[in-house]
Amino acid sequence: MLVIDIEASGLTADKHSIVSLGALDLHNPTNQFYAECRIWDGAEIDPEGLEVNGFTEAEVTDPNKMTEAELIRNFIGWSQDLKNRTFAGQNVTMDRDWAKAAAHRAHLDWPFAHRTIDSHTLGWMHMIKAGLAEPLDEEHHRSALNLDALLNYCGIPDEPQPHNALTGAMSHAEVISRLLYNKKLLPEFEQFNIPWL
Repeated sequence: MLVIDIEASGLTADKHSIVSLGALDLHNPTNQFYAECRIWDGAEIDPEGLEVNGFTEAEVTDPNKMTEAELIRNFIGWSQDLKNRTFAGQNVTMDRDWAKAAAHRAHLDWPFAHRTIDSHTLGWMHMIKAGLAEPLDEEHHRSALNLDALLNYCGIPDEPQPHNALTGAMSHAEVISRLLYNKKLLPEFEQFNIPWL
């Protein structure tokens, strides 16, 4: 699996830009990718989006950084030798759609499948199979399983803020490994025990 996380200048792939992309090969987690880029010409910047990822407007418009097109080209190149390039992560369809929009803007062929593996769904299923109550946000009538809730369920503290796309991808990978295989994956999380074992 190709575990991925993308940080962007806002929430909409057709008007905002990728600003960083982190990924790793779940079956060889030392094989990692991380890159930052400047926004594409004409892309919008949502200040609330930058609050989440910790980038400044100056950083996402820095002309010394690679372009979004260079970033996505490098990412696709990095991924070519992976045995399984199925995207995995938290709400990973959003990351897939961001990467696909960037590839389209760069006039690159899209080599990835439509199917994904979502850690949110894996966590929900794991909790239900363990006999726990549905993890609902009662106020908003929706799932309460954000990344921090999944990390906590898997015995790991909240992700540090602001985070970058590689720390996000690493967090997703550790959660997926623990939920699917009952195994710790990365040395950064070794000190945290798996609660259900």
